[in-house]
Amino acid sequence: MLSAERSAAIRRVITDHARLSVEVSEVADADDLFALGMTSYASVNVMLAIEDAFGVEFPDRMLTRNVFASIEVLSAAVGELADDELA
Repeated sequence: MLSAERSAAIRRVITDHARLSVEVSEVADADDLFALGMTSYASVNVMLAIEDAFGVEFPDRMLTRNVFASIEVLSAAVGELADDELA
């Protein structure tokens, strides 16, 4: 999946699960999702929805606040996981 498609899919997940204080269309890829209102509880819902949407599983080493802090970092993490799944 191209990174633009991956980013769009992640934005859909964030729209449905992150409970941001702004519209996702107003969020830049590098914006801090936690600063925009995502709670740690919502980040768990985002993680589960991303795992379902992309058919991946986040390993323990990736279960950090930093991995879920922005669309940009999430996209890179999903790309890494998808590459791991193909190997």
